[in-house]
Amino acid sequence: MKIAGRPKTGPRLRPQYPIDSVENHVEYILVASFDIDRGSIMEHQYPGAISGDETMLAELMLPDQAHARSQDWTIFFLHKDTTAEDEEKEARRERRRKRRRRKEGLDDDDDEETLAEDDELDDDDDEYTDEESEEELDSDGPPLVYVLNLVNTKRDSTVKRGAIVKAMAICTRHPFLHIYKPLLLLAIEEYFRAPVLDTLASLYDALNAMDLSLLPRMSPLETFVLQATDAKDMFIEKFHQMIRQRMIDDAERNSLPSVTSSVSDPKSKKYIPPRDTHEFESKVNYNGIPVPIKVPTALSVETVGDFSLIKLIQIFSTPHTTQPQPFALHPHLTTSGAFTHPIIVLVNALLTQKRIIFIGHERPSGEVAEAVLAACALASGGLLRGFVRHAFPYTDLSKVDDLLKVPGFIAGVTNPAFSYKPEWWDLLCDLPTGRMKISNRIEGAPVTDGLTFFQQQGIPVNGAGAQMGSDSKGGVDPTGDSQFMESLLQSIANRHGENAIRAKWRSWILKFTRIAAAFEETVYGASALYIGSHETDAGGYGVTGHGFVWPDETSRTKELAANVHRVEGWRSTRSYYSFVQDLARRWDKRPVRGIDFHHQHDRLRCLKLTHDQSAAIYLAFARAVEEAGSPLSSTSSSDVDLSTVDPERRPSEQLRYATILQLLCVIPESNSGLFYLSLGLFHPRQDVRIAVVHLLERIQMHSAGRHFWDTLGGFSKTAFVRIQRDEAGSRR
Repeated sequence: MKIAGRPKTGPRLRPQYPIDSVENHVEYILVASFDIDRGSIMEHQYPGAISGDETMLAELMLPDQAHARSQDWTIFFLHKDTTAEDEEKEARRERRRKRRRRKEGLDDDDDEETLAEDDELDDDDDEYTDEESEEELDSDGPPLVYVLNLVNTKRDSTVKRGAIVKAMAICTRHPFLHIYKPLLLLAIEEYFRAPVLDTLASLYDALNAMDLSLLPRMSPLETFVLQATDAKDMFIEKFHQMIRQRMIDDAERNSLPSVTSSVSDPKSKKYIPPRDTHEFESKVNYNGIPVPIKVPTALSVETVGDFSLIKLIQIFSTPHTTQPQPFALHPHLTTSGAFTHPIIVLVNALLTQKRIIFIGHERPSGEVAEAVLAACALASGGLLRGFVRHAFPYTDLSKVDDLLKVPGFIAGVTNPAFSYKPEWWDLLCDLPTGRMKISNRIEGAPVTDGLTFFQQQGIPVNGAGAQMGSDSKGGVDPTGDSQFMESLLQSIANRHGENAIRAKWRSWILKFTRIAAAFEETVYGASALYIGSHETDAGGYGVTGHGFVWPDETSRTKELAANVHRVEGWRSTRSYYSFVQDLARRWDKRPVRGIDFHHQHDRLRCLKLTHDQSAAIYLAFARAVEEAGSPLSSTSSSDVDLSTVDPERRPSEQLRYATILQLLCVIPESNSGLFYLSLGLFHPRQDVRIAVVHLLERIQMHSAGRHFWDTLGGFSKTAFVRIQRDEAGSRR
């Protein structure tokens, strides 16, 4: 007899943090204190010892001059093995592989009970998704343990030095560790009253009882779209579906006949969708106090904790704007000459893997930690990896030997002794003064093939000896960095908000990677940064081409030459190699591979095209979306044998959903939205206008696309309705 799983009513959504997960929200809680005779000591580690080196941990938890402040926050990272978790993840991967083989008819030797169990465990795999598992996002090793540490100083005249200094830390693998701040504030006060292990146990149990099981897992495409919009109900449908699933589960557990009775039952739980889908609201019941918690729904890579890019930019922009000072020239860093904007110098240093120190003399250690985290996110843009794993949000002189063994570190310190050791760093960022300094001991930039390539053609290249860039008005700005920083500072002045600034930086990093790909193709004949160019150049959708688009060849040559040193410096870094790996992995999971949406949209945006050229692009967009969800019935694809097509690429509504997401990622609201697509409504060819209407209809019905449609101008919507009406009339 066949043992079946639950009846399926559609793809079942996976939660980001299942109730039955083997992973705890918080893995350890630590308490350290300062003893006048023994120094920093570890008092407790719960539920066990996280590390054998208790002295090192205690010193990190009690930063320099902590006794001079009543309260201070510190963040640091630990590298720890995850054997048990890895075994569980491998078991899940094996179940998914068996399930795929069974769907393809390659694995028939499983008994019925095993099949049913696998169906129940993996019913979430029915949905087409390009999501990447957590272990795939960072191939450099097991996930970091993020440590949020609170130091409290209580004045007490009965003890030596007149104060009691204690620190409590929460250790988690979740990068949103800032959500635990209110719990630490309550818990450390409780610990001062009752300095026993039970105090830590109650906090540990409360934190791990936090329910995040109604937070749906987002694919990378959904994550990007959600981050790029301010719409508070983006993907609200997913949250409603999670609630419906939970209500069905509750009804089954309570032996209730239907969901309706579950709703009317006074004992049943009430589930409320979030007011803003960017944050999932939960609570932690600690010592009888329900503490509200807001967990970020969609997190970018290299985003840890709570920080402000605006604050970081303003700290170093204000002195530069009011009283600019020249930098010592270095090809990798001063890409716009001696007066390159400090923030550009910082991001150049991060991209080219320089040793960077943020120093905050007589400042709380939390300030330097926040600056380090913001710098990592700045260079990552949510795209690049390799910064956080080599970051030290707070460190001190006792760890300098270990620090100097790390290539390209980003460290936060408060001890002024670091500023007198230029051999320890390449770029020093002084938070109190808002100034940066390039070390006179920094390693020079080598002569590269790219530099030689442009010099041999007589094309001027930005470099240490050339004052090609200028921050002054009317000056030459071949990289476009000065103009970008002006627009960024204007956005900050206009109070556009943190999300808008992060979106601008993501666009800057994305542009840099695309320019780097074009640079490699120009200099070396091919680029590891562009996977699958043979597919996009084959013209499968009636258009060809890939990569960044310039208005003319002169602009292209100038911008590539201006970026020679920055690109060549990046090409030998860990973030470059990680990005190449990420691109290769994501390419296999892209819904549509035969067209470069970004390239074709940029052609519409940047070039003066003929009617036939623009028509080909509009028709290609419409066809890519239509064929993703329809039977393969077009003349070019009618001969395709469905049995030979990758199951994840067979036309389906889920594939169409993901294809529209792929298109929306190219046209976020910060990059014109649907404007350039809507221009197809005014194309002279009727078939193009009708195709664009059908495309916009698909987008309008999409759970994310409807928000893009809402922001479209009234003029375009009027044309859309008119064409719809005319087409309907012609059918009668």
